[in-house]
Amino acid sequence: MQITDFTGMKEKNDPIEEFQGEFRWLSNFMPVTIVLDGVTFPSVEHAYVSSKKDDKEWIEICSKGGLTSAQIKNMGKGITTIKNVVVMTECLRQKFNQEPYKTKLIETGDRYIQEGNRWNDTFWGFCLKTNTGENNLGKIIMEIRDELKALINEETNL
Repeated sequence: MQITDFTGMKEKNDPIEEFQGEFRWLSNFMPVTIVLDGVTFPSVEHAYVSSKKDDKEWIEICSKGGLTSAQIKNMGKGITTIKNVVVMTECLRQKFNQEPYKTKLIETGDRYIQEGNRWNDTFWGFCLKTNTGENNLGKIIMEIRDELKALINEETNL
């Protein structure tokens, strides 16, 4: 799956540099109903981490609401897997097609969205300590925002 490169946007507008404070709602840790393969999860993080193993017990652990997103993320560390962009994109599409996330995302306009972090996640995010990273999570969210805006334009032009 090809992810759009939005890098040129970063300098052109007021970028959202990390998912903190008023932009915490962009985080995969936020509560939202996500359904993958018929199983319901309480957050994007729970659903994504569940996809790291094809194991019914693991999926059940991830789908239960008793563990926080941070606990699930930590449990998923060390599980060797490819970065599954397809699963992440599906989870994020579901999140941002639900309110209030849909409206909030559209309201970001054309701002560059960066998943800034300090824990050296350079695949999904951009490490603010080293100034390196692909920011794939931010790019996927911006793609979804563009899709939502295009859908709104189509509906208003009908």
